[in-house]
Amino acid sequence: MTDISDITVLGGVDKDYNPEFIDEIHIRAGEIVGIVGPTGSGKSTLISDIEQLADRDTPSRRKILINGEEPDQGLRMDTKKKRIAQLSQNMRFLADMTVVDFLRMHAKSRGKNSDTPERTIETANLLTGEPISADSQLTILSGGQSRALMVADIAIISDSPVVLIDEIENAGIRKRDALELLSGKGKIVLVVTHDPVLALTTERRIVMKNGGITDIIETTDVERQMCAHLSRMDGYLMELRDMIRSGRSVEGLHQRLSF
Repeated sequence: MTDISDITVLGGVDKDYNPEFIDEIHIRAGEIVGIVGPTGSGKSTLISDIEQLADRDTPSRRKILINGEEPDQGLRMDTKKKRIAQLSQNMRFLADMTVVDFLRMHAKSRGKNSDTPERTIETANLLTGEPISADSQLTILSGGQSRALMVADIAIISDSPVVLIDEIENAGIRKRDALELLSGKGKIVLVVTHDPVLALTTERRIVMKNGGITDIIETTDVERQMCAHLSRMDGYLMELRDMIRSGRSVEGLHQRLSF
């Protein structure tokens, strides 16, 4: 299998066929890159181009390189050789099996240790406020549980070195922890987001408009300080959500809400 240390996006055109702002973008292993812009600006199209390893054959006319070279046709066309994992906005399972049976099957296919499924469930439960049981049926998991399970699966079981995430903030999980988990495994992580916490967690963010890349913004020290402040606020909201979910009173929380 091909080890992916970096990917390169060679610029194409926007919806009006104007050349994009950049000639090329290099993204390294372990890096988190945000993709931001208004609805309809082409964010999902960009990660789709990366997932397909576009070769000037998509509407954007972009080209994707792996380790500075054109990927072979096997990586592009053979699903067994795919090295890129994508988490979509709508994550639902169709397989009629338990969580642990699914993870055991996946771990076995990857040649992982026998304790891997249990570690994956433990990790997923660090990301979601709704605990996942090993004997839960996949088909009854909520959207947040499903997304948390797949983040943990990608981090622990999957050997996909590139992860594309489309609006993880809509899943009701501990999103910053999820990104840090994935990037800490040395993966290339690109996340489409409208969320300021996620956007400022990234090392840089690609700005989209009218289907094209219009700017690349490096995250500054001031922005990182803002991100830390926003993360504390986000933590309060997550705790508040969990308390309401579990049927507890939230009166005692107001004393801590001083920003």
